[in-house]
Amino acid sequence: QVQLVESGGGLAQPGGSLRLSCAASGITIRFYAMGWYRQAPGKQRELVGTINTAGSINYADSVKGRFTISRDNAKNMVYLQMNSLQPEDTAVYYCNSKWLTEYWGQGTQVTVSS
Repeated sequence: QVQLVESGGGLAQPGGSLRLSCAASGITIRFYAMGWYRQAPGKQRELVGTINTAGSINYADSVKGRFTISRDNAKNMVYLQMNSLQPEDTAVYYCNSKWLTEYWGQGTQVTVSS
């Protein structure tokens, strides 16, 4: 059974930082492109960023220069370091894996508020 389990969400102040983690089981992520997506209330799910098997990274314009995706294939983990958080970053953040099949985590809430 494939599971992607996100953790690290919570409440942050504007300008603060959070680090999200995604623990994968049932798949070997080195074969998968991994990504982070987010969905704010009343909005569609949107891409935050992706990292492919070669380590190439793509970010949404809204997070460039503030967010950093990384992967540790040995630990089967993916991370999202979020700095300079803004209230508009408030959303449920989802981990995604994509190769022959696509998988999603259950999401972790990130709230940015003073």
